[in-house]
Amino acid sequence: MIYKDRSYSNSERAQHLLSLMTLEEKVGQLVQPFGWQVYEHKDGKIELTVEFKKQVESGGIGSLYGVLRADPWTGVTLETGLSPAEGAAAVNEIQRYAIEHSRLGIPILIGEECSHGHMAIGATVFPVPLSLGSTWNVELYREMCRAVARETRSQGGAATYSPVLDVVRDPRWGRTEECFGEDAYLISELAVASVEGLQGQSLDQEDSVVATLKHFVGYGSSEGGRNAGPVHMGKRELLEVDLLPFKKAVEAGAASIMPAYNEIDGVPCTTNKELLQDTLRTEWGFEGMVITDCGAINMLAAGHDTTENGMDAAVQAIRAGIDMEMSGEMFGNHLLEAIRQGKLEEAVIDVAVRRVLDLKFALGLFDAPYADPERAARVIGSEEHVALARKLAEEGIILLKNEDQILPLSKKTGKIAVIGPNADIGYNQLGDYTSPQPATKVTTVLGGIRSKLADDPDRVLYAPGCRIKDESREGFEYALECAGQADTVVMVVGGSSARDFGEGTIDLKTGASKVTDHSWSDMDCGEGIDRMSLKLSGVQLELIQEVYKLGKPVIVVYINGRPIAEPWIEDHAHAVLEAWYPGQEGGHAIADILFGDVNPSGRLTISVPKHVGQLPVYYNGKRSRGKRYLEDDSQPRYPFGYGLSYTEFSYSNLTVEPQVIPTDGQATVRVDVANVGGREGSEVVQMYISDVASTVTRPAKELKGFRKIKLAPGESRTVEFTVGADQLQYIGQNYKPVVEPGQFRILVGKHVNDTLSTDLWIQED
Repeated sequence: MIYKDRSYSNSERAQHLLSLMTLEEKVGQLVQPFGWQVYEHKDGKIELTVEFKKQVESGGIGSLYGVLRADPWTGVTLETGLSPAEGAAAVNEIQRYAIEHSRLGIPILIGEECSHGHMAIGATVFPVPLSLGSTWNVELYREMCRAVARETRSQGGAATYSPVLDVVRDPRWGRTEECFGEDAYLISELAVASVEGLQGQSLDQEDSVVATLKHFVGYGSSEGGRNAGPVHMGKRELLEVDLLPFKKAVEAGAASIMPAYNEIDGVPCTTNKELLQDTLRTEWGFEGMVITDCGAINMLAAGHDTTENGMDAAVQAIRAGIDMEMSGEMFGNHLLEAIRQGKLEEAVIDVAVRRVLDLKFALGLFDAPYADPERAARVIGSEEHVALARKLAEEGIILLKNEDQILPLSKKTGKIAVIGPNADIGYNQLGDYTSPQPATKVTTVLGGIRSKLADDPDRVLYAPGCRIKDESREGFEYALECAGQADTVVMVVGGSSARDFGEGTIDLKTGASKVTDHSWSDMDCGEGIDRMSLKLSGVQLELIQEVYKLGKPVIVVYINGRPIAEPWIEDHAHAVLEAWYPGQEGGHAIADILFGDVNPSGRLTISVPKHVGQLPVYYNGKRSRGKRYLEDDSQPRYPFGYGLSYTEFSYSNLTVEPQVIPTDGQATVRVDVANVGGREGSEVVQMYISDVASTVTRPAKELKGFRKIKLAPGESRTVEFTVGADQLQYIGQNYKPVVEPGQFRILVGKHVNDTLSTDLWIQED
């Protein structure tokens, strides 16, 4: 048969298979049930459920979501979950049954979460995307994506629901941690790297997976920072900002896209034909698969209220351009009946099914559907990947303050008190979308510092002091006792995106784990956890203030998923490190920086306000946004691109040649960067462009280039950028890209508010 014959093209094979399928088999390809529900794991054996077998035999299943996913939502634990080898064997069992017991033997597409690592037991937990963006190291991130693809595909996972390309406009949003930051250009660079890293040279390779771009689109601009809230955005901003990373990733070859939950100007993204058809497919030429987010079609009838019932919701979605439904309930329950009632044409189904089949053939699933359990055991959580996780964490940590160069600490320093609710709780530094972890796998800050001072463990004192959210001060006394004995205090505070992994609570006097009859959640960030404030939760600030009264040097380490606005800490702490959620190697990475084994090189990709009342405070707002409030100006506490180093860098000789170019011309920007300090260090050289006068209002400054360079003491380097239409254009009055003649300012420097400048002139052709 043609569709089983490798000598035919993938397109010919898909078309032939489609011609053989019944209507029930076609609809089956468009549904994606929850994968962890199709098997039972008992006594080391995998047993497929009766329901799954019936569904395969009656029409088939196109895809499964989260076969390998483990977390409190799935209910899969370390005890009940699958090892790397067992996971691969389970996927093989699922595939074997689908192929051998369905009429046409169509393999199943296994889709997994991989935002900052394959979300399966044993997989490497990398830093969250907000930290990955803060590295400004595109090549290192691409390498991470290759590692994630390797781990996922080794178990049979063929698609991942990442990268998250949302542009953050309100950091109160709980999913800020899943995003790269507030700048569309930077996100675009990382988006391309993600697609190249995840998908590799070819999707049918053993270390490649489908990249699914999400959330399409505007999800990071929700009203009030509330998850999936309405988005109020004009077409120009949509084209210029939020759509840009998706467009660049589609051009890089992304094979899948996930629409966002939100509505834009009253139209839910799940049924937005202008986005899903006109922009994505007609204008951009996207030929891949569009899959919904979980429950998104249900929201049309119960949330957005744009349809009367589930059948209408399913019909609207597939007509708008949806190819597959995550969870599969609405498509599975209603599409067949909609066709029978004449509400939907089979030809519409055929278009969606063809895209699903095209993707499966491109992945090579018909020819090589099975994973290698032995390879999965070797690849997943390998030493190489763990080392990469540490490197990424090191480069994503940002030094915000370093009064009197108190950092780096000397390893010969006296006693160090490590205090705070995030000092030794592993799950608190991993972020949302994380699988269960054995305690020995995650290195906390306390563990990292103890490792540095292993020759004299008595020099390291520890007290949690308080929890993240609780108002209890019962741990203050012991924390102050520890701080009083120390020469230096490291306060590890922030937030938590840890769901309830059954760890119980902690003894505030000793920091020991304590199992209780009730679950305890310190989660104040993550999906669905949006806040009204950017202050520290609970009594953390009060704990820091009490410790500060002892007169000891206080170093604050933030571990968190969104910016923290605490003016008192910024004014009083002797040093401040922003570590975001740094992943399983975060404790080592933070200790490396505290003791100077690594020179901090992270830079902010999101502006940190002085107060939540300043929001929105993202750097590239319009010139007309205003200058100040009654109480304070509109400048953030820490601007976009900001970050300190243990050395100093100087900038000089900024030039642009030629200084006058036509609208389709190019110029070269050069600047000399020198390390004028006493240590080797890495600098992120940032180029911004300002259109001095434009027909349509523009941001005051926009990032249009960056380079991360390493320089030895006394070393200098000339850094070059190319400026042309891509950097100078904007969406004009007719909603098309235009480069207008006139004056442009080129700004290059350490961050958005610390730059040299020169002018470039664009003349009429």
